[in-house]
Amino acid sequence: MSQTKHKPGEAALFEEAMAGTRPLTGTDKLPLPKPKRATPGQVYRREAAERMLDDETFLPTTFIDPVPADAVLGYKRPGVQHGVFRKLRRGEYPLEALLDLHHLTVAKARREVYGFVQACLRDEVRCALIIHGKGGRGPEGERRAMLKSCLAYWLPMLPEVMAFHSAQKCHGGHGALYVMLKKGALQKERNRRRFQMAER
Repeated sequence: MSQTKHKPGEAALFEEAMAGTRPLTGTDKLPLPKPKRATPGQVYRREAAERMLDDETFLPTTFIDPVPADAVLGYKRPGVQHGVFRKLRRGEYPLEALLDLHHLTVAKARREVYGFVQACLRDEVRCALIIHGKGGRGPEGERRAMLKSCLAYWLPMLPEVMAFHSAQKCHGGHGALYVMLKKGALQKERNRRRFQMAER
């Protein structure tokens, strides 16, 4: 078995460099940093949102009027400019986020939509695409678009949603929606600064 040969004086140099040190013992382990805890306000808001979502009176899954599978959906809150809504309808805004609801149950889609909108607001997303699909054939042979009907009912109930419209064909047509969300705090501050610079 070969042994590593040290150069003359190397052992002495090593011992000199290590003078005053001692091996680590079991009690010398460095503590791991504790994970950051949510503030009481964050916990309260999260729990309140979950309670609200669990309440069937919020984003309900029953008594939703069906819309035709080929219907063109459109909605905008008061204050949304016509030019802004026209650009949304034409698909001229960059799509910053995507949610695909294909093959989800209504109950699952309900949670996904709510969580997606909250995430978009947190990440300063202004325009997103939600794909709901074009529905399927019902027992009488008519096309049914349950998720599309739900979105038409749910989205106006979310104050974060400023407008939505059925997508252009290249983005899914009747099976998808462009969704415009309100500006987050960061975006509002950017706009305020830009306007201040323009006025100077």
